[in-house]
Amino acid sequence: MKPIVLALLAATLATTAGMAGTAYAQDGSAAGSDSMKILGAGLAFGLAAFGAGIGLGQVGAAGLAVISENPALQSKVFIFVGMVESIAIYGIVMMFIILGQ
Repeated sequence: MKPIVLALLAATLATTAGMAGTAYAQDGSAAGSDSMKILGAGLAFGLAAFGAGIGLGQVGAAGLAVISENPALQSKVFIFVGMVESIAIYGIVMMFIILGQ
């Protein structure tokens, strides 16, 4: 695995372990559910933005190569770039849905 993937995995596991609630006898509230909701919303947006960034790099590089060879295909390249960027928008929508519950 790439070192960046291992670092992200380690950070995710450390964050999840740090969010574990401590049980107190006098505390009757469910504070753990709020922290897990925030963690889920952050992961939903973060992973969607990370995937969209990787995809946009690939599509952008290929799109520039296509436009340099045939400028008439510029509108089709913009459609593909917009499709990749929509993944990040879906992540934002899911984040708001999770936080709204």
